[in-house]
Amino acid sequence: MSGPATDPAMHSMSPRLSADEKSLLDFAVSLKSRLRGPMRAALPKAYQAHAAPAYAAAHGAPPAGWREVGEAMQGEPVYRWWSALARAQQEYYVDLTASVVDGQLPELVDRYRAIASGPVKGSLTLDPGVAVPDYQAAVDIHCVPGSYFIERCEDDVWAGARSDLGSFVFTMGRHGGLNEDKGVAGARFVKSRFPDLAVRDILDMGCTVGLSTLPWVDAFPEARVEAIDLSAPSLRYGHARAEALGKEVHFRQANAEATPYPDESFDLVVSHILLHETSREALGRIVAECHRLLRPGGVMLHIEVPVRCTNPFEQFLANWDGPNNNEPFWPTLAEMDLVAPAVAAGFPAEEVFEAVVPTAFHKAGDWLGYGARKAGGRS
Repeated sequence: MSGPATDPAMHSMSPRLSADEKSLLDFAVSLKSRLRGPMRAALPKAYQAHAAPAYAAAHGAPPAGWREVGEAMQGEPVYRWWSALARAQQEYYVDLTASVVDGQLPELVDRYRAIASGPVKGSLTLDPGVAVPDYQAAVDIHCVPGSYFIERCEDDVWAGARSDLGSFVFTMGRHGGLNEDKGVAGARFVKSRFPDLAVRDILDMGCTVGLSTLPWVDAFPEARVEAIDLSAPSLRYGHARAEALGKEVHFRQANAEATPYPDESFDLVVSHILLHETSREALGRIVAECHRLLRPGGVMLHIEVPVRCTNPFEQFLANWDGPNNNEPFWPTLAEMDLVAPAVAAGFPAEEVFEAVVPTAFHKAGDWLGYGARKAGGRS
């Protein structure tokens, strides 16, 4: 397999980059690569050499958990320097990708309208009555102004276009040219773990622009693929993007906590890095909704960032995104009992799993797979 993609794969909805913009985005990727590579590698050395001994001397014992590690590291110059740069890089790439899309938004809206009004394979259903939950509305996730929901014109696609371009920069090209790693990895996992699962209908919850949705179309070409999200601008862009790439997906504006689909509508319900952007209560409702929507024997799979670490120092670094990248639920998810909400929803305890889902491309580390299989439906 070749290395990480150096440029995003282009399609007819892609924001176009000038040479100067491409150079600036390359810098953003290069800086993040340094922050995730040699600069990050200096942190555990500083912890072992200075922070942990100083904490033990002051408290009579070494740090016991990630919170104590954080207390120990707050005064370390190398950590403060790394953290400040990491936050600055996040804000820089968000502002840069936002500026790229700002400059061509009218053209992008026209492209969306042209695609959506022509012959299409899939569909788009928007519902202005869908309310944005507080856990989404109260914070600009990923430091993006307006998060996923800002609408500044009729048929706005700004949030979707920025997310599509920004995802490539955020992942440094390591998730594929179409940022498809999570979907490809999830589909491979399902086929390997549940070879007997007959898949006719798939639902992707929290699809944003469908980066992870489209691989399920390829993996199960005979299945109908539905995808829901709260963000109308993301769904407009995602619908046009899917059509531009020749994929049939039926997009709908809906809340994963309470969808408009009838009971037992799907054989497979999936999500991709959705849960860490919700809340403890919402997670339970989403899992319960998955159970309601699944046919007997159907499978729920949530692909998540690997937030759960056994080493307290690694957990501290994993939780950096919580306060510093506007991900308030991230540290809570890392500590939650995920079996309990699945059992409460009706899944048999023995069918609930947490598993390592191998990356399909070049992600540093693998994914966390959390899911369950509904009782019944198997011979």
